[in-house]
Amino acid sequence: MAKDRFKIIPAVYLLLRKDDQVLLLRRYNTGYQDGKYGLVAGHLDGDELARDAMVREAKEEAWITVNADDLDFVHVVHRLSRGESGQERVDLFYEASKWQGEITNMEPHKCDDLSWFPINDLPDNILPLVGRVIKDISKGINYSEYTEEPV
Repeated sequence: MAKDRFKIIPAVYLLLRKDDQVLLLRRYNTGYQDGKYGLVAGHLDGDELARDAMVREAKEEAWITVNADDLDFVHVVHRLSRGESGQERVDLFYEASKWQGEITNMEPHKCDDLSWFPINDLPDNILPLVGRVIKDISKGINYSEYTEEPV
């Protein structure tokens, strides 16, 4: 009998900067960390490369076109479960230096604000993981790992 292989949940996150600001969206009606700010992000759909998933998520969530070749890998996070079996994750963070289109909230049923914030003055209600990663990226740190969800 074949042994079931361990599975991990992959996700991609997009860091967009304009001058000294970063684009954040506030989660709404998702059932996870609602009311907190995060980045344009999403899970891979399967049979999909990470940069292709990032291009797709940018279009789905913010209505912008990002070329996969314009995505710079800036950070990876490995997280163990969030106290639930089967919740171990690897999060890939990319930064886009350019994009096309006007940023628009395309998922108002899951996001009630899409705004620019000073990168050195992030809102208090930012997802702890995202806040830490943004600070790590600014320090040139490109890898982090957590045994528990950051708080």
